[in-house]
Amino acid sequence: MTRTTYVLVDGENIDATLGSAILGGRPTPDQRPRWDRVLAFAKERWDQPVKGLFFLNASSGSLPMAFIQALTAIDFQAIPLSGESYEKVVDIGIKRTLEAIADREGDVLLASHDGDFAPEVEALVADPGRRVGLLAFKEFTSQQLAALTARGLEVHDLEHDVKAFNFDLPRLRIIPLEEFDPLRYL
Repeated sequence: MTRTTYVLVDGENIDATLGSAILGGRPTPDQRPRWDRVLAFAKERWDQPVKGLFFLNASSGSLPMAFIQALTAIDFQAIPLSGESYEKVVDIGIKRTLEAIADREGDVLLASHDGDFAPEVEALVADPGRRVGLLAFKEFTSQQLAALTARGLEVHDLEHDVKAFNFDLPRLRIIPLEEFDPLRYL
């Protein structure tokens, strides 16, 4: 049986971080990640088949059909979840999926900054031979997840490592010296 990389996307978390922390407002479609590049990065990173799962909150009773069709066209599986107003339906769905993956072969790339996933990610990282990564804006990653890098969690920056955007985001981040290009600032 071929090993799989599961790419789990917490779309609300990525969108909220991009909008409020980086862009200062709701991102337009052109400002959002190119999700096909995320899947391509995942496939190239560990050189194995990829299964993309994109979690959506559908508690309102409606679905963003154009977006779901676009996701489906690039081989993501949309997972529209609903629940009570007090439930974090996307988080619950992702947590359950991470727990289910723990019982099978496969590697995981989670697109989120949310520390709520730390217990499940920690359990996956503790599994010898399993590769686990985070796709995020490194400077906004929760401390709970960032602490797991010492145990083997890989962190891949959505902009700089994955190259998921068509333009440079207005971010202030710590630049490793080997990545510093003075021409970008002249």
